[in-house]
Amino acid sequence: MDLTPTAWQLWMVAALVCGALEIKLSGFVMLWFALGALASSLAASLGLGINFQLFLFTAVSAVLFGASRTIFKNVFMRTASHLKTGIEAMLGQEAVVVEAIGEPHGGTVRINGELWMARSLSGGVPEGERVTVEQVEGLKLWVRRPSASLSVPVVEQKKKERG
Repeated sequence: MDLTPTAWQLWMVAALVCGALEIKLSGFVMLWFALGALASSLAASLGLGINFQLFLFTAVSAVLFGASRTIFKNVFMRTASHLKTGIEAMLGQEAVVVEAIGEPHGGTVRINGELWMARSLSGGVPEGERVTVEQVEGLKLWVRRPSASLSVPVVEQKKKERG
C-alpha cells in the first residue's frame, strides 16, 4: 500500500490549514488562499500539471483578494447606511444659542453638549433660540434660524392686510 500523498491531497491539506488560520486570525485574508488551494486541488484531481495548479492558486487567490472589498460591500453591507461622524454629523442639526449672535463677531451655540463659536446666515439671533447648523468653517459654525421662525417682511404683511 502506497501512502505517498497525491497533489490534490496536498492542496486539500493546504486549504484546510488556510481555513483553520482564517478562523484563528482576523481579517479575511487566509480565506482567499484557502479557496485558491481548493481550486488547485480540483485541478490536480483532474490531472492538470503543477505549473497550471500553481498558476490557478495564484490567480484565484489574487482575484478574490482584490475583489473582497467589493464582494463584502455588495453582499453584507448593501442595507447599511453611512454613519456620519464629527463635523459631517453636525450639518443640519439644531443648536441652542447660548450667547446672542450679533453681526460683527457672532456668538456661541451649544450642540451635542459642546460650545461652538457661531455666525448667523439670517441676521442676529437672541439667546435661547434654536438654530440649524448649515456649514462648518474651521472652528466656527454658520447657523440659520429654522424656516418656521423666520420673520415675515413688512411689505408682504401689508399686502396680505390689503388683499
